[in-house]
Amino acid sequence: MKRVVFCDFDGTITAEETFVGMLKTFAPELSAQLMPEMYAMRLTLRAGVRQLLESISSTNYPEILEYARPKPIRPGFAELLDFLDHENVPLVVVSGGLRGMVETVLGSFVERVAAIYAVDVDSSGDLLRVHSEFEEDTELVAKVRVMAQYPADEQIAVGDSVTDLNMALAAPVVFARDRLAQYLEERHKPYIPWNDFFDVRDRLSQHWALKDTES
Repeated sequence: MKRVVFCDFDGTITAEETFVGMLKTFAPELSAQLMPEMYAMRLTLRAGVRQLLESISSTNYPEILEYARPKPIRPGFAELLDFLDHENVPLVVVSGGLRGMVETVLGSFVERVAAIYAVDVDSSGDLLRVHSEFEEDTELVAKVRVMAQYPADEQIAVGDSVTDLNMALAAPVVFARDRLAQYLEERHKPYIPWNDFFDVRDRLSQHWALKDTES
C-alpha cells in the first residue's frame, strides 16, 4: 500500500465532541471527576473510558444512539473521500468511542470508508460491558496497533485530542487541531493545522503532487 489515512471520529469527523458529550450526558458526575484526569494524562484512557461506559445502564443504549444521530459531520468529509477515492487511498476510521455511535453518525459514509475500529459494547446485562479487539497499554483502542494492520509507504493521521496522541506521534504526516495540536507542540512534533476536511484535502493534494514530482 502506498498511502493510507487514519482518521479519528469524535471531534474530528464530527463537528463537536459527540462521545465526550454523551458521557457527560449519561454519566455526568463520573465524567466531571474522570475527564480532567484523562486530559491531564494522570488517568489512562483505557481505565477512564471503561469506568465511565461500564457505569451506564444498558437500558440507555438506544438513547445513546439517538443522542448521536443528529450530530453534524465536519464540512468537507464527502469531498475528502472523493479525493481519496480518486487517489486510490483508503481512509480508516479509528475511534476510542463506541462503534454504534460512529456507524449511526456516518450513515451512508460507512460504505465509503475502508474500515472502522472502535469500542464494542454488550448491553445484555444491567450495565454496559466494554469489549475492544485492540485494547492495550493506556488505550481501549490502541490506534498504533491498528496502524500496524495497514503497512504503507506513508501513513497520515488526522485528529483532535488526547485519544489521538499516540497515533499522531507514530505517523509521519499529522493533521492536528484543538487539544492534539497543544500536545504535539509540547512534544515538538511537527503537524499541519486544519479546521475542516477541505483543508485536509487541499494540503494532501499539494503534498502528494510535490512528492510524486520528486519521485
